[in-house]
Amino acid sequence: MPHFGKLDFAAWSKNAPAIKDYKTEPWTLKDARILNVFMEIDEDSADALLPAAMHPSIPAYVIFNVTRYPQSPVGAFTIAEARIAGRTAIRPRSFVLRSYCGNPDACRELTVRWGYPAKAGDVKMEVRHDRVIGRVSAGGRPILEIEMLDRDAISGADIQYIASMHLARNENDGKVVLVQVDPEYTFAKAERGRPMVVRFDPEAWGAGAAMRLTNPISASYAVADVTIPKIRYVCNPELPALAGTTKVAA
Repeated sequence: MPHFGKLDFAAWSKNAPAIKDYKTEPWTLKDARILNVFMEIDEDSADALLPAAMHPSIPAYVIFNVTRYPQSPVGAFTIAEARIAGRTAIRPRSFVLRSYCGNPDACRELTVRWGYPAKAGDVKMEVRHDRVIGRVSAGGRPILEIEMLDRDAISGADIQYIASMHLARNENDGKVVLVQVDPEYTFAKAERGRPMVVRFDPEAWGAGAAMRLTNPISASYAVADVTIPKIRYVCNPELPALAGTTKVAA
């Protein structure tokens, strides 16, 4: 039998951010620094972190992401995310539990344009000779610290980022949908290394007791130009993606 997510839609939809519409224009953000850390999570509880439109990954895993954008239409900002890996139909996708960002204008624009579940937080990235560190604080307390150790150069062709799905409420009709956001990347530099999670507060990321970290998988760091594109697809969160996906842009 197909395996689907079991997210409590009624509870999550109450806090879904409001997206203005599906007609936003792309942003091209130059010279971004991107840190990704992949960790396996307990499969028995992970289904509760994915909407019914998505299939859980096997094994279940979370992607911690910290990205620093030195320039954008709203100024420099650094954003951190926790994403649960899965699939919509046959395509790998990740469901964003929560985002944190220290630039209020960036929080607002990312939310109304692409449905990011962005909250105010202090997000920092530190690039050292032997490691890359991402730290997040919110409400005056640390909620995430990740590291990539033993930096080793690779080709950008060896990195394939997974498009994200954002649960958001359309201001025009009030419907809660999954918004697919699939940025494009032009790599200038890429590295891999050993992943480490120093600190993680699941409550702060909306995961609660449903997320229990188990085994480290991988980590990468890259420098790239990133284009956040027009929205192409939205999904009904309560239906399988094959039945509930709507194309909104070419």
